[in-house]
Parts: sequence; structure tokens; C-alpha cells
Amino acid sequence: QVQLVESGGGLVQAGGSLRLSCAASERTISTYYMGWFRQAPGKERQFVARIKWTGSSISYGDSVKGRFTISRDNPKNTVYLQMNSLKPEDTAVYYCAAAETVGFSAASWGQGTQVTVSS
Repeated sequence: QVQLVESGGGLVQAGGSLRLSCAASERTISTYYMGWFRQAPGKERQFVARIKWTGSSISYGDSVKGRFTISRDNPKNTVYLQMNSLKPEDTAVYYCAAAETVGFSAASWGQGTQVTVSS
């Protein structure tokens, strides 16, 4: 399995920005999907965004469209999630995932990073 390490979470005021990073332990094959998911207390894990290492197949969850941007840096084996115009409802633990399928079945997961948006 691919080892993933997230960073960049923290506390920010509503309207602010954060950038999350996800470093992969190895160069995943070009057909892998990399994704961001989040889970708030008492809620199910929610899809946020995904991208292929090739840079194609970018998709966003409805609640973050127009505010979040996913990107990757192949030489650094790192995927980013730029989060702008943050809202209190964005508060959650954000997880990075890597998988061979778009449904992220049998995915490798990071440990998560906390994002807290204050009103």
C-alpha cells in the first residue's frame, strides 16, 4: 500500500484560506486516483475532490465547487488541496486517499488533518 501523510490543517476564520498537502511514499502509477475526503463529527465521510497523477479526471464535491482546488506535483509525489472562502461547515478531519479505481475502493488512506473554521 501507498503511505500517505497529510499536513497543513489548522484553525482559520471564516472566509480564510488553507492549503493541505498529501505526500505519497512512492511514485504511484499514473493510473492512480488521488482524492481528498472529509469527516465531521457525527457525519459520514464525504468526498471533496479527486485528481489522477496525470492531472486528468478532476472532480469536486458540490459543497466545495468554486472554492477548493486540487492539484499535484509529480516530482514531489504530493497532492494539494487549496481551500478558499472557508466556511464553518468545512470544519472536519480531512483525509487523503490513493486508489486504482475512481470509487476509491481498496484505497490507501492517510491519518487525517484537522481543519477548523471559526465563525
